[in-house]
Amino acid sequence: MLSIIICSRTKEIKNELFENIKSTIGCDYELIIIDNSNNLYSIFEAYNYGIKKSKRDICCFMHDDILIHTANWGILVESIFKNNSELGLLGVAGAKVKSKMPSAWWDCDSVDKMGNIIQHFPDGRVKRLNYGFIDNVLQEAVVIDGIFMVMRKIDGLQFSESLKGYHNYDLNISIEVIKRNYKIKITNEILIEHFSLGNLNSEWVISSYNLYKTYENFLPLKLYNTTYNKSLEVKNAKKFINLCFQYNQVKLIKEFWYKLFLLNPFIKTHFKYLLKYINLKFF
Repeated sequence: MLSIIICSRTKEIKNELFENIKSTIGCDYELIIIDNSNNLYSIFEAYNYGIKKSKRDICCFMHDDILIHTANWGILVESIFKNNSELGLLGVAGAKVKSKMPSAWWDCDSVDKMGNIIQHFPDGRVKRLNYGFIDNVLQEAVVIDGIFMVMRKIDGLQFSESLKGYHNYDLNISIEVIKRNYKIKITNEILIEHFSLGNLNSEWVISSYNLYKTYENFLPLKLYNTTYNKSLEVKNAKKFINLCFQYNQVKLIKEFWYKLFLLNPFIKTHFKYLLKYINLKFF
């Protein structure tokens, strides 16, 4: 019943991951490897190609640098989708709110985030992250982390190929699921070990801006019980502007500085941005 789709940075996935899937899934599945060793596809195109090739009702997208520690996780996934007809997307990490301002899924208050991951950090630390699951092992969200995503096949539902690169595909598919009136849920019954950490670089800045322009009139997204307010927009606008300064995105600095001014014209940050902008522009 499951189609597992992996966009691989090498011609084949590591044997360790292949054997891990085989030994833990516990149900019938097909494995679709998209060879992207020559960067022929954006992540959006690669995943859509995987959807077109898939023959099963449920598609599971996963990174090529993970291991799954839960026995019979495929049976569990099938059961969750069978018992939740409104479910469109399932993951192991996500959030109950997504600001209008460009941001990562985790850029919200801690009470609105959920996750169940063993995360490896660049400094060698390995940390078990299990948070946000208070009353239930299955929590509703509005956005999901792309490390491990399971999607019900829905007519017309795919990744937006107008968006390029390798960032924000998880936010893109989350929003498309919500637009079709399906729900997103996060489970802590599946444990994923992730061996790398995402990087907010210049490509992420451009990708986040393009996502913002695509869904500007649809955002923000939030569940009824979130702590969302204007202060989150201010916080994420400031973070995005700082990244724009870091990567010399002058046009974006001006655009989002103006938006920040409209959100709150009285914060001291405006003077700091003025000095940084003058230094960037003329020195």
